[in-house]
Amino acid sequence: MTVLTARPPPTAPTAKPSDRPPLRLSVKPPGPPSGLLDGAWWPHSRDLTRELPALTDLLDPLWGRITRVTVNPTYWPVVPRKVPVNGHVVKVGWFRAEQDPHQLLLLSYHVGRWDLLIIPPETDAEAAARLMAAACDPRIVRTGSALIADELDRPIAAPAGADPPGRTQAEAWEAEGGAMAAPPVGTAGGGR
Repeated sequence: MTVLTARPPPTAPTAKPSDRPPLRLSVKPPGPPSGLLDGAWWPHSRDLTRELPALTDLLDPLWGRITRVTVNPTYWPVVPRKVPVNGHVVKVGWFRAEQDPHQLLLLSYHVGRWDLLIIPPETDAEAAARLMAAACDPRIVRTGSALIADELDRPIAAPAGADPPGRTQAEAWEAEGGAMAAPPVGTAGGGR
């Protein structure tokens, strides 16, 4: 006599809220369309395969199923063709010349198109908060790159005794080694 015992089917691990960092997203309030942006997204990394599922999971119930996303590949090391998202696949495309490098385009069958400012992952929290507010302000009509440039040109508070006071973030970045110095005039450019 053979006795069979039933085992419960294996359960797939489910993502717990602590498994994934919180989504950093700000969208314009409902109302008539205005401005060039519909909100801002501040990803945790430059890995679209890791970042897009959380974004589309949140936006699907709000805007209808997101089916396609496009980016400018300038700041994304890898642009996957497809990203699996909770129960469906989102197609990912890229446009270098046609799309602002600081914007993400989302498309949905039901509602249409949205443009989000992409805040660079390395941005500090105060600057990101200002950028999110600006992207959601219906009175501000700026592209993603223009908002990022405005933030970089914003004077920063200098520490006590520092010189010069009030330099911009871009000036601070360059002064701290963020840009390579141009080679002196008359030097060879690496050729023999």
